[in-house]
Amino acid sequence: MPLTPNSTVASTDLETFPNPNPGRDFVVRMRMPEFTCLCPITGQPDFATLYLEYIPEALCVELKSLKLYVWSFRNQGTFHEAVTNRILDDLVNLLQPRYARLTSDFGVRGGIYTHVVAEHRAAGWSPAPPVILPAAEWHKQ
Repeated sequence: MPLTPNSTVASTDLETFPNPNPGRDFVVRMRMPEFTCLCPITGQPDFATLYLEYIPEALCVELKSLKLYVWSFRNQGTFHEAVTNRILDDLVNLLQPRYARLTSDFGVRGGIYTHVVAEHRAAGWSPAPPVILPAAEWHKQ
């Protein structure tokens, strides 16, 4: 379903746009502090901040569609581990990124905080070695 400028209805339809620089590895980082779902046992709400990091191949995820997608979990009963992996799987299936990591940082439930990290690496992709630069001399002037 195409998004309209005033659309605020939760949706599982994720949209994309072309990677503006496919010849370069660059990291897209997003923080989504308003994620909610329901505990599948008690039906009580769970609150989390999601952290998405990915290195795009041909496509990037469009932000409004991602927001509406995240909203679609508000009334779903799901375990923290399951929802983290499902969201990452949906994004990987859509974007086919070089690399992706989704971290979910759930608020306390029963005195326990849950932090789930799921990762994906495209077959054959490995990050370039880090560049370590010496301290700049220009700042001493």
